[in-house]
Amino acid sequence: MNIRVLHNKRIVLGVTGGVAAYKAAFLASRLTQAGAIVDVVMTEAATRFVAPLTFQAVTRRAVHTDIFALSPDSEPDARAGELQIPHITLAKSANLLLIAPATGNTLAKLAHGLADNLLTAIALATSAPLLIAPAMESEMWAHPATQANVATLVERGATLVGPAAGHLASGAEGVGRMSEPEEILEMARVVLGQKGDLAGRRMVVSAGGTREAIDPVRFISNRSSGKMGFALALAARDRGAHVTLVTAPTALPNPVGVDTVQVESAAEMRDAILSASDGADALVMAAAVADYRPGEVAEQKIKKTDGALTLRLTHTPDILAEVARLRELGRGPKVTVGFAAETEDLLTNAREKLQYKRLDLIAANDVSAADAGFAVDTNRVTLLSADGTAEALPLMSKEEVAHTIWDRVSSLIQE
Repeated sequence: MNIRVLHNKRIVLGVTGGVAAYKAAFLASRLTQAGAIVDVVMTEAATRFVAPLTFQAVTRRAVHTDIFALSPDSEPDARAGELQIPHITLAKSANLLLIAPATGNTLAKLAHGLADNLLTAIALATSAPLLIAPAMESEMWAHPATQANVATLVERGATLVGPAAGHLASGAEGVGRMSEPEEILEMARVVLGQKGDLAGRRMVVSAGGTREAIDPVRFISNRSSGKMGFALALAARDRGAHVTLVTAPTALPNPVGVDTVQVESAAEMRDAILSASDGADALVMAAAVADYRPGEVAEQKIKKTDGALTLRLTHTPDILAEVARLRELGRGPKVTVGFAAETEDLLTNAREKLQYKRLDLIAANDVSAADAGFAVDTNRVTLLSADGTAEALPLMSKEEVAHTIWDRVSSLIQE
């Protein structure tokens, strides 16, 4: 599946001589699947761990190893017979230089501006952002020389992901393990999105279904998986926004590059949303917040009896109504977006919610649909605006829905 921020981006993936080079093959595959054009550059030591053919197979592109190699330029706009100088051609075309794994030796070369192989020559010649995933033994990582080199690279604008703690090649446990490919891919999205159209904007997103306690064991909740809210948070992050994600419990991992606030109940979500959204550019409430909670929470587990169990329910806080009051006082977010998850009278119910909660935009979706309800990766929504306009979107991925919503939010902020 193509990921918008990675689609058709040219990524130079540098692979250096560490055992973690085998993970780089999976990373190259995932980047390619996400729509990126991946040019792999391997040091001589890296080829001792993984054959170049492996990377060629997963990227469907030639692998570069020799700084002295010259070949006819295969780019569509190249003049016939023009020769490539690899470290210049790759350096100029790159949208991102990603080095994974990066050994201590390579970190030292990068920090001191050495260019004795193809990869370090590209690093010296490119203006693309640099993302580094270090991998080495704990003692090498902790050495003052390595830490000084890392500090120099970060000061120059490089971004590091990892290293993580875990099992190392020597059999020891410690810090120095290369971050997992999925985490590196997520950080590549963060770096590539830094100059997106939402750069400098502060966005707040809610996700998941709240839980309202009955006793220490049981709770009332709903079927929300959090997927739509997480997609919104990731899409805004990929476009350069500073994102705060306020989420009820889900089975999804916390997004990389997003400030995540974990809550459980509607009351906890209210407090987190009001705090995070004050002065924000936009709030998108994708969470399924419980409308009711038990009036009393038992201190101990309620035991099963022969009789029926009766629960007295009371209203939970109306978060969006409180946000609307804040906006009237000149506080709160500039733009507020809600979701109307309905099973009948979709547009009628959504319009009532849009007006009552004084929203700028609402996304109405029929959650009874098998392909657009809870716990699926697709959605079909109708966007209703405060000005009375309506836009029915076809079935699309939740990532695509998220980007469409941010397109609308961006326009509303500018207005």
